[in-house]
Amino acid sequence: MTALAEAPPLVEATGVSIRYDGVEVLRDVTLSLRPGEIVTLVGPNGSGKTSLARALAGALRPSAGRVRRRPGLRLGYVPQTLALDRTLPMTVDRFLALAGERDRAVREAALERTGAPGLGPRQLSELSGGQFQRTLLAHALLRRPELLVLDEPTTGLDQPGASAFYRLVAELRDELGCAVLMVSHDLHVVMSASDRVICLNGHVCCEGTPTVVAAAPEYRALFGFGTGGALALYRHQHDHGHDHDPAHGHDHPHDHGPQGQGAGPG
Repeated sequence: MTALAEAPPLVEATGVSIRYDGVEVLRDVTLSLRPGEIVTLVGPNGSGKTSLARALAGALRPSAGRVRRRPGLRLGYVPQTLALDRTLPMTVDRFLALAGERDRAVREAALERTGAPGLGPRQLSELSGGQFQRTLLAHALLRRPELLVLDEPTTGLDQPGASAFYRLVAELRDELGCAVLMVSHDLHVVMSASDRVICLNGHVCCEGTPTVVAAAPEYRALFGFGTGGALALYRHQHDHGHDHDPAHGHDHPHDHGPQGQGAGPG
């Protein structure tokens, strides 16, 4: 980890704030991502996770602050949802070709590496949830990314499928030496697959190694366990030295209840 800490950052955010229709969903975030590290963003829906990931990837312009990316940075992005009608007649191979890779053998190798060999001739509409996610990951890998951004990549997968997917991501990080930025509600990711965790609730509540963050009162106030070990996310009151500004949604200590994965800007 010492070498990682000394490596020049791939991406740096300084004082980043993001607004939608005049409503601030994220404020004053400063962070950096370095080669080889896996960083996970956690927090309730509406806490700014997806917005921050998109800003770091260059898909969203911050309302304030600045994001610097290393010149020529190669980035692979796996979105939470894909604006593609899966009922349209499109094979997996044709979809992968949209990444700009002309060599079919290379495209087939990407599918094999992500655990989806032989899917090239299949229609996207025929794929299971796990096969579709692995196809999206293969598409991202064809860009030979130095930074891989994954936004809730295991939505819809069962626990074994999600665990296998995250093990694959860790293997790819080791092979490629790329940085990985993940948005996730999955505690398994936070504790097992991350080098660093950043906990958001409209701003950075706490950050550090998984062990440090898991022990932080801010993190424990956000995450609760429901029946069967399911993870529930809760809004919490910021009692750790931040100003309580109702306009920023910081004075709602009891907005309890699991936050659905599809509600509001994440």
